[in-house]
Amino acid sequence: MREAIELEVGDRKVRVSSPSKVYFPERGLIKLDVVQYFIAVGDGILGALRERPTTLERWPGGVFEGAKLSTRQDNRGDAFYQKRIPKGAPDYVETATVAFPSGRTADEVCPTELAVVVWAANLGTLTFHPWPVRRPDADHPDQLRIDLDPQPGTDYADAVVVAHEARALLRELGMDAFPKTSGGRGMHLYVPVRPEWDFVQARRAVIAFGRALARRMPDRVTVDWWKEERGERIFIDFNQMARDRTIASAYSVRPRPRATVSAPLSWDEVDDARPEDFDITTMPARFAAVGDLHAGVAEVAYSLEPLLELAARDEKDHDLGDLPYPPEYPKMPGEPLRVQPSRRATFD
Repeated sequence: MREAIELEVGDRKVRVSSPSKVYFPERGLIKLDVVQYFIAVGDGILGALRERPTTLERWPGGVFEGAKLSTRQDNRGDAFYQKRIPKGAPDYVETATVAFPSGRTADEVCPTELAVVVWAANLGTLTFHPWPVRRPDADHPDQLRIDLDPQPGTDYADAVVVAHEARALLRELGMDAFPKTSGGRGMHLYVPVRPEWDFVQARRAVIAFGRALARRMPDRVTVDWWKEERGERIFIDFNQMARDRTIASAYSVRPRPRATVSAPLSWDEVDDARPEDFDITTMPARFAAVGDLHAGVAEVAYSLEPLLELAARDEKDHDLGDLPYPPEYPKMPGEPLRVQPSRRATFD
């Protein structure tokens, strides 16, 4: 295994240890391939992360057969989420303070230059999970992130059908979205908004949007939180807009054998795109050819009011209030009983 090397990244020199360590054995890709990938898409990944508190998803041993991610219930995994800045970080790695639902706070990595991304990649970071806020105001999202999550029996093609209808609905409300692959079977739609509303309101807006979309496409779309109720539909994962819930950034590498990446798309290519075509070996050439298709996310900001008006109408006309929060959350005001339907009789 090669000794450590130093790479010039902007005005910095970033140390890369064990550059020849195998990270994706199925593809024969090593740590240095991952680092060089992030440098090749530098403007794109930095655009997705700049000034955003960011959780690092670290796979220091690479993505090997049987590798698993640590969870709250089981911390014995081979990979883990780093929510606090690692000890010994260089002085150019800046932070942002975020508050968790528990009320505790943490200083998370807040990338401001590409060297920070490369430093994190050297620690085994494959996937970057930025908050939908910027550092000056960590309590008010400036993005709605609509997660189109295919349930068993559905796939990317089903998500595409829903994405087009989602965009049509957004346009009727005076808004628009920027699509990207999730790096797996799903799609993410980013809707830039003015940072004038808090997380509770942003989540409420996504719930209202999901419900409106489900009314249009009842056989294809669901906002049912409980898996037993979703069926073979695309789930609009509204809880991805809850505080401290994040999704993989554009250009992040996903811990899959093919080393796929989350790829920004133009609306014209959504139908023909194949998520497996975008990986760390193909994305640099694509980025050089088309640039950052998500650059426009930072250039516009919509009002949340049309979606909040939808939410108000749902509550008034259909008696539709809040939906369950993630299990690690404290009980939230107005939240319904957090018990799956098949067990509710036990609690009645």
